[in-house]
Amino acid sequence: MAVILSVSGLRKHFGPEPVLADVTFQVREGDKIGLVGPNGCGKTTLLNILAGKDETERGSIEKSADCLIGYLEQRPEIVPGRTLIDEARDALSHLIAIQEEAETIAVRLGEVTDEAERDRLARRYDRIHEELIRKDAYNLDYRIEQILHGVGFKDSEFHQKIETFSGGELNRLGLAKLLLAEPDVMLLDEPSNHLDLGATEWLEDFLRRTSAAVILVSHDRYFLDRVTNRTFELYFGTVDDYPGNFTKYLGLKEERLLVQTRTYEKYVEEVEKAKDFIRRHHYGMKAAQAEDRRKKLEHLEAHPAELPRNIQTPAFSFPKPSRTGDIVFRVEELTKGFGGAPLFKDVTFNIQQGERWAIIGPNGCGKTTLLKCLLGELKPDHGTARLGQGVKIGYFDQHLHVLDDSIPVVEAIRPKGKIFEELPRRKLLGAFGLTQDQQLQEVGSLSGGQRCRAALAKLAAQDANVLVLDEPTNHLDLWARSALEIALKNFGGTALFISHDRYFVDRTADHLLIIQPNARFLVLEGNYTTFRDMVAKGYIADPFLDGALAAKSTEQVKTPPSKAVGNQKTGSGSVKEREKKEQSQKPSRDRHSSRQAQKELNEGTGKKSIPEVSPERPAKGKKEKKEKKQRKFPYRKVSDLEEEIFIRETRVMTLNEDLLKPETLRDGELTRRLTAELAEEQEILKKLYEHWEEATELN
Repeated sequence: MAVILSVSGLRKHFGPEPVLADVTFQVREGDKIGLVGPNGCGKTTLLNILAGKDETERGSIEKSADCLIGYLEQRPEIVPGRTLIDEARDALSHLIAIQEEAETIAVRLGEVTDEAERDRLARRYDRIHEELIRKDAYNLDYRIEQILHGVGFKDSEFHQKIETFSGGELNRLGLAKLLLAEPDVMLLDEPSNHLDLGATEWLEDFLRRTSAAVILVSHDRYFLDRVTNRTFELYFGTVDDYPGNFTKYLGLKEERLLVQTRTYEKYVEEVEKAKDFIRRHHYGMKAAQAEDRRKKLEHLEAHPAELPRNIQTPAFSFPKPSRTGDIVFRVEELTKGFGGAPLFKDVTFNIQQGERWAIIGPNGCGKTTLLKCLLGELKPDHGTARLGQGVKIGYFDQHLHVLDDSIPVVEAIRPKGKIFEELPRRKLLGAFGLTQDQQLQEVGSLSGGQRCRAALAKLAAQDANVLVLDEPTNHLDLWARSALEIALKNFGGTALFISHDRYFVDRTADHLLIIQPNARFLVLEGNYTTFRDMVAKGYIADPFLDGALAAKSTEQVKTPPSKAVGNQKTGSGSVKEREKKEQSQKPSRDRHSSRQAQKELNEGTGKKSIPEVSPERPAKGKKEKKEKKQRKFPYRKVSDLEEEIFIRETRVMTLNEDLLKPETLRDGELTRRLTAELAEEQEILKKLYEHWEEATELN
């Protein structure tokens, strides 16, 4: 691939030490690069320089003549009075202008009589036509709708004035405009902020498919793994280039760090030996040799070995908790809403001692509201949430209101009513990655990541046996997130948390509480991988797909009783009753077993299954309609449609099974190909179901 961007020797100071010391790298066509490094290492500064929003003190940035760089604005400027669709179209204004020119030329070609002028217009029209085809500019309206839907906007918002949108929605608009413009190089700083899991997964697919090169800063490790094929580590003001995604980078980093450490230790040993020899033999018989060693020492000190690029993972930990009762939370028929339809209703579950529960669901579904109901901060409309015996809750608020901004950090983490001397408090802050100077700063002067660490340190100081965490990974870098995962896994108490970080949920949760758009819920035993596997197998519908559960109760979801329970009311006893009931109702398998299995899968995913009534004649007691409506599809025999539906349903089942095979999961390219084929088959099936319904009615 051709090099489209070349960076050499960039340097930038914001104090005595350089943030960027000697940044050098190249970007090739189609590269998907993850830019990683600890908080404060200069990732955003580097993106600002590449985008031309900040100047470098020295060094150069060279790009090919036609290379266009696009940067995701975290705070996009807005023009009052414009609508969402107006702003989205503005990102494609250059293509819309070319379209209009093509239409004007087409009209003039029909009017002009001069042959020379006709030839000139025809040549110009051909060039424009090729450009429009190359940039897929004949489908702009579809492209705009697709991307606005992808980042989470609804049709009802398309003509809404942009000044009425929140800051998070404006950030999503900025992302949509950048994706629509699709420059040659996209610079993305935390693009998944303000996106729910469904929109994040859509963005991952878009970035993998785009031909543009991407430089991506993200703390979402799943996002980095799914999108990137190169990793830049920014540390000590320089960039190290690694092939592969974030997981591959971690493995290669460990190997490279081992070599760097050995090289540095050998260098230090040689320097110390030379100094010792010179000191002992500066005068005497070996004075000449000592002089040689002195010259060698000068050379060593002039060309020192690089320090190992060891990014320290902080030693987060929570103290050993006191014992609670077996039941920590007992929740029965909990319902809550605000001035209309409930956010959730009839939520019933028990959390037992030592379990780790994650609450997941689309944005706005009521996850934080549910937490506040459990903590007694909000009164539910119906139902109860009771705490078990001996429960002492430690609460992490995503807005970090637990910290007083006006006092030093070392004082802000002191729990009320607890004797906690200054030296232990300082040690605790040090374990959470806050240095001595930072410990004496006022809380309000800290960065987002530092405030988050201070809030976690205060949580550790409370000696809680139940941790309730609302988005604890916000503002934490990748290494701090890893430390928090380890701390939670080693915590002997109970944890309940909300997080959009799928990797974090996967590593820490053993139960999921999935709040769904129809105000129902599902309890799933397992982690995020379990949830995605259940969705892929068709046992549960995906709550992050718009409208996936619009008219479906979770009590109708087909799930293995040992794994998932929807709106469970009486604990494990009711699960066993359901298991027995499902076993007694399980249909016998005959030569049509694959058709029956697909029917069950469709029930789980909300797809329409072919009714049992024979398609050749109406069901008994029903009359045929006298007037036939207009056909939407060409005439086909019902039997032919059924045969094709059966073939494609079987293919869908096979693809779902193939996607879950270990050899498929290890092969990213094969996974993408099978996923694309599955989506295509499902889309064809959707049309076939509609065609079948029309044929049974009109044939």
